[in-house]
Order: sequence, then C-alpha cells, then structure tokens
Amino acid sequence: MIIRLSTVLSVASLIGAFAGTPGAAGEWATKEEAIALVKRAAAVITERGPEKAYAEITKRFHDRDLYITVINLDGKVLAHGQKGNLVGRNLINAKDPDGKLFIKERVELAREQSAFWHSYKWQNPATKEIEPQEAYCERLNDIVVCGGVYSF
Repeated sequence: MIIRLSTVLSVASLIGAFAGTPGAAGEWATKEEAIALVKRAAAVITERGPEKAYAEITKRFHDRDLYITVINLDGKVLAHGQKGNLVGRNLINAKDPDGKLFIKERVELAREQSAFWHSYKWQNPATKEIEPQEAYCERLNDIVVCGGVYSF
C-alpha cells in the first residue's frame, strides 16, 4: 500500500512539474535536465503502462525547449511532447535539414545501446529556428524515450 501510494504521488508530482509551465531554471534546457526528464518519462511508462503514459507524455512532458519523444524500434512515434500531430506516424525515413535519416539512425543506435546521445538538426520550439540538437535516449524494451537540448 505504501509503495502504491508513493508511486501515485510520484506520478502526480511529475505531471504537475511538467504541465507546460516554463521551468524556473535557465532560459534553455540543460543536458542534465534532458537526462532527468527522460528517466522520469521512462518511469511513468513503467508505472502507468504505455497507453496512459504516452497520452500524458504527449500532453504534459515539455518544458521550455525540452520535450520527450517516444518511438518504437520500427520508427513509429508513440508520444511527442511538442508535436502531438506526429503521434501514430512512422518517421523511419524522416530526414533532418542536412538529409540525415535521423530516426533510422536513432533506432539503429537503440538496438546497439541501452542509453546514448544522438545528434541531428531539428526545429527548436522556443526559437522556431532549425538548430543542432542533442537528444539523450534510453531504450525501454522495444521503445526509445528521448529528450533533447539545442546547441547554440
């Protein structure tokens, strides 16, 4: 009972912490914040189950320029904390502005490593500019949970 209550309180605090309000830290997310958010998202998936967790991640797991993306090992987007319209789409052949097949590369990295950093270019939600992004990713069974920071 105590463990269950602890889990419920933990999930509730996470949801409150990432309810779309800007963080009190700096203007831009840090690598440490990306790692922490990925770990929290993975914990929510494990504790609540994929279906409930994916909906919560898509709705609430974003803070400034940091957000969570969850894909399966086929490249299908299961949750996206910034662009909910991508959920359900297979992006295995998506290219970044330099022509890099970044989702395919991410899936290949996830098949080889349980945790890694992945570099590519993507639109920064805060500046609306295409910028270099470094995403911290963790494989959780047959999915990849990622959160990225932008490089200036």
